[in-house]
Amino acid sequence: MVADGQGTPLTVGITPGQAHESTAVTATLQAVRIPQPLGHPRCRPACVTGDKGYDIPRIRRWLRHRGIGAVIPEKSKPHGRGPGRPPRFDAPTYRRRNVIERCIGWLKHARRIATRYEKTAVNFSAMLKLVMIQHYFKTHLRDTT
Repeated sequence: MVADGQGTPLTVGITPGQAHESTAVTATLQAVRIPQPLGHPRCRPACVTGDKGYDIPRIRRWLRHRGIGAVIPEKSKPHGRGPGRPPRFDAPTYRRRNVIERCIGWLKHARRIATRYEKTAVNFSAMLKLVMIQHYFKTHLRDTT
């Protein structure tokens, strides 16, 4: 799942149960388009925050190639990293990662999502998107009357 800084989900990706979610990170991030004011060319996020499971050279290269900052802590035993300086880590930005954790937490309040009643990925994805829309209406459109 990709969420903005306020915890609003922007997109979600589904992976098989036996696959690590880092295998789908590029496809999930490519689905995000951030609307900008007129004349502003950037349609990608400025930085992406992830846990140590995303400390993979392939992901860091992909983000660097697109000009997206990576706020990912290093694993205790980094694999495949050659010589050179370690990647920069912004601890204050990383602390805001709890926004996505809370976002996943409220998603699991929907019993249908937490227990995954749907057998197919298409149906599960549809239910996820419905819950995301419901949450958006609940948080962004309150007190509009």
